[in-house]
Amino acid sequence: MITRREYLKLSMAAGVALAIKPGIIWAGDRDLPMITRTIPGTDEAVPVVGLGSSATFRSVAEAGEYDRIKAVFEKLAGHENSVFDTAPGYGGSEEVAGRLVNELGIRDKVFWATKLNVAPRGGGSADPEAAREQLERSFDFVRKDPIDLIQVHNLGDVETQIPILKEYKEEGRIRYIGVTTTFPRQYEQLESVMKNYELDFIGVDYAIDNHTMEERIFPMAKDKGIGVLVYAPFGRTRLWEKVDGKEVPDWAAEFDAHTWGQFFLKWVVANPVVTAATPATSRARHMADNMGAALGKLPDEEMRARMVRHIESL
Repeated sequence: MITRREYLKLSMAAGVALAIKPGIIWAGDRDLPMITRTIPGTDEAVPVVGLGSSATFRSVAEAGEYDRIKAVFEKLAGHENSVFDTAPGYGGSEEVAGRLVNELGIRDKVFWATKLNVAPRGGGSADPEAAREQLERSFDFVRKDPIDLIQVHNLGDVETQIPILKEYKEEGRIRYIGVTTTFPRQYEQLESVMKNYELDFIGVDYAIDNHTMEERIFPMAKDKGIGVLVYAPFGRTRLWEKVDGKEVPDWAAEFDAHTWGQFFLKWVVANPVVTAATPATSRARHMADNMGAALGKLPDEEMRARMVRHIESL
């Protein structure tokens, strides 16, 4: 078993082969099946690993390094209906990504998920007109109408903004609506919003060392038929710091994981409540590595428990 760093060196050497089929260097000539998950209440499926656009993606987008991001999107679009998650709050990411998917002609191959959250007015509530203006900018950026998914970012004034999203959905301009948060202080509010509003999706943090969502939020999502997007499946940088310099265990090959990125992602998406994980990256080779987690087998519950114990032991 080799480290993620060694794998990425091999992936660059593999060049064309890896560009066509992530995971080929592990499977030889044998094709591994793409793992997809059906959006609750529909017959629409998405690959269980997509792409986020915060963190480094934002900085690269703002620096104008379009070729790097273009290569990432080319990897993503190799798998039909892969989720791309962005937000107006991620600096220039939404605008740059919208431009690129249109230049590449892949706009309709990507499941486009963005967000809504305008700054509150003096009284603490969101300005409905400002919210609509932000939504229209999102439509202008991606030139996709309807947009696949728009969620209220970080539970920002849901009493004002969820009804606006519902209005757009009823008009046929948004296919799915939801809310997001990655802040523990908002988990109780998230639970309340899930109880009181009709949502298609939630976006939350979940990782092999962060199981809070399993306690109340995931069971409710399952019961109410709400799709789940997972953010920060690597604990941002927390998990990379934990495994730095350590090798992936040999037994990870039993579920087709050959790098730490695949190890962490397969643990996350093996939870059947999770619709897709959207780790952010601005490097094509990382995108290929991440998409490798959507190929082949997933760990069962016994194996997932073993994976948790292994990480806890490091």
